[in-house]
Amino acid sequence: ACICEKNKRVSNCRVDNGRCLCDAVGSGITVYCDTLTPKCLLMKAEVMGSKSGRREKPKDAFEDTDGLYDPECENSGAFKAKQCNGTTCWCVNTAGVRRTDKHDADLKCNQLVRTTWIIIEMKHAERNAPLNAESLKKFFMDTITSRYLLDGRYITNVLYENPYITIDLKQNSSDKYSGGVDIADVAYYFEKDVKGDSIFHNNRLNVSIDNEAVKLEKTVVYYVDEIAPEFSMKSLTPGLIAVIVVVVIAIVAAIVVLVLTRRRKGKYVKAEVINFCLWYSYGE
Repeated sequence: ACICEKNKRVSNCRVDNGRCLCDAVGSGITVYCDTLTPKCLLMKAEVMGSKSGRREKPKDAFEDTDGLYDPECENSGAFKAKQCNGTTCWCVNTAGVRRTDKHDADLKCNQLVRTTWIIIEMKHAERNAPLNAESLKKFFMDTITSRYLLDGRYITNVLYENPYITIDLKQNSSDKYSGGVDIADVAYYFEKDVKGDSIFHNNRLNVSIDNEAVKLEKTVVYYVDEIAPEFSMKSLTPGLIAVIVVVVIAIVAAIVVLVLTRRRKGKYVKAEVINFCLWYSYGE
């Protein structure tokens, strides 16, 4: 028997040729414990834990119904392009994040679209003085390369704009070498760590800059795919729709003011009607 240091959601651990192997909870697929477990298998294990009630939940926890679902995984641990919950289906990217509207079971997802850029945005608690930007960058670079085993060339930016910390991870399908970790898996492990729900076995992440503990209050992860997502206007949130309505009203009001002003000056100018198109792109 052995302990799976990089994944506590496993069973039936054993040593094979000097490597610790275990079965991922929920799928039974064998994973190696000296590298990160694919996100799809981690999500499946988390759903199983939530259903059974074995896992202790933080007192303020609430369910993100569109974030956590019981995924269909390939034997490699990759997400299947099409995911369903009963008769409702949608397409996902390599990070398992929904990139289309939800449809019936006839939905076709022709390919698993690659997530090439992941943006992790954090906000630290209020401080008397800002953090040292160079020390902060070194901490997160060292942590991501050593703890999550990601090649440093895929960490393209660590930016500090008090109180916000932004980390950019970029990795094309051609960049990911055999046996290397995927940025989607790294982001999932990292997000769990900073939110106090580490996947590692008895190895919590302590964010410390210049020997001072830093409390992170909010973490948001954004995904950018190599092909734009396919969301329709009907999937936009009421808040966004309200913003669009306000913008349209403002444009109409500006046109009315312009016309009235020209009339007061006694000038009549032939006007050409121009169509305005509002484009909105977002990720979930």
